[in-house]
Amino acid sequence: MVRIKDIALKANVSNATVSRILNEDHSLSVAGETRQRVISIAEELGYQTVAKRRKARGQKQRAQPLIGVLSCLSPDEERQDPYFSSIRKGIEKECFEQEIFITNSIHLGSFQEHIFRELDGIIVIGRVHDEAVQHISGRLEHAVFINHSPDPQIYDSIGIDFEAAARQAIDHLFDLGYQRLGYIGGQEKEHTLRDGQSIRRTIEDKRQTAFLQSAHPQPEHVLVGDYSMREGYRLMKKAITQGKLPEAFFIASDSMAIGALKALQEADLHVPRDTAIVSFNGIEEAEFASTPLTTVKVHTEEMGRTGVKQLLDRFNGRTIPHQVTLPTTLIIRQSCGYTAKEVTQDKRSSRS
Repeated sequence: MVRIKDIALKANVSNATVSRILNEDHSLSVAGETRQRVISIAEELGYQTVAKRRKARGQKQRAQPLIGVLSCLSPDEERQDPYFSSIRKGIEKECFEQEIFITNSIHLGSFQEHIFRELDGIIVIGRVHDEAVQHISGRLEHAVFINHSPDPQIYDSIGIDFEAAARQAIDHLFDLGYQRLGYIGGQEKEHTLRDGQSIRRTIEDKRQTAFLQSAHPQPEHVLVGDYSMREGYRLMKKAITQGKLPEAFFIASDSMAIGALKALQEADLHVPRDTAIVSFNGIEEAEFASTPLTTVKVHTEEMGRTGVKQLLDRFNGRTIPHQVTLPTTLIIRQSCGYTAKEVTQDKRSSRS
């Protein structure tokens, strides 16, 4: 029997790439030459996708469930956001290991109703409004929500406690002796479908809520834009031009923190001597930033894997909904490596 890994080895690409190409996932960013090479090798080896095997066997004779992944982000947004792309990576890895292949990769902005008819279940990535939740659950018996828990009495979900995780970062700064804290973050968005269109609205961001409740900052030290590296850069430049930087910042995503580091570097300001940083998400790039970032690690890949396991559990007959809250881990690196006292001493020595 020909396996995905046989095709991947011959085509010199990853297993997940082969799976997404053969299942016609057009959101995958891959060269046309690579896509055609994978298809040609699969045909040469006689491989058939799950969907083709299902059609050949008949609807009632299929051995494997057919699942879809619905992302609230556009393909470009997902590719640029390591947090959500890591969740998808976890889904793909678990599906491959379970020998279940994603038959549809759907983005809310290009949603088509007929897709539901081809699926046994769906994994939804991102926050969706109750209106969209009901639309999905009214058409599919089995749905799992990742990074959002619409109603734990009804739906399976996997996420984290954002407020508790944010407090890990804030408490760490207080423990080091920092008192005057600033915040840089984005806007949390909730998505829905209306008249076939994807609509977004801004909702409460639990990270910002936790910061405001714990740090009691000056209003000018709370800077909010979009969750992107570019916005992290812009907002830190704004903080610098305002003068009198906070002793430390809690930055609500690693991508924003990497942009903020660039702004500080351009202003000839040192981290953590001039201001310390703790960020959030724990993406791989945080370790290799110009100043390695102390960050709250969210186990995003495990969130994706758990979503697949939850869906399979439903297929096997579980009827009680499960709400899974995964822990987070504070990873300490150089970006807040000084205590406030050491920073003061370092500034004095640099002036003498």
